[in-house]
Amino acid sequence: MPNYQQSPDPHDLDNVFQALADPTRRAVMTRLSEGPASVSELAKPFDMALPSFLQHLKVLEESGLVSSKKQGRVRTCEAQFKRLSEAEEWIAHQRAVWEGRLDRLGAYLEALQSTEKE
Repeated sequence: MPNYQQSPDPHDLDNVFQALADPTRRAVMTRLSEGPASVSELAKPFDMALPSFLQHLKVLEESGLVSSKKQGRVRTCEAQFKRLSEAEEWIAHQRAVWEGRLDRLGAYLEALQSTEKE
């Protein structure tokens, strides 16, 4: 299993989780999971000024979750799932660690109860 404390850039996961902490940015990622979209298409469902929405996109791009390219006057955004996969691996690792701890605690408590009954 990978050692996440010795990753090349320890801020990568921090940036991903910070980016995903906001509901607007999570909604953008949900939309981009369906495929690329223009900035105007992504901004349409949100009741905010375009400059404010662009700040959300900037956070997503800086975290590596989204890339964009400009073609003519249209900027198109696309999800970059590699960063999400890295976060998912970290979460799965943490889940395995805690499940193991809870299993050991459960076994200890069962053993403790059986010795008290004797």
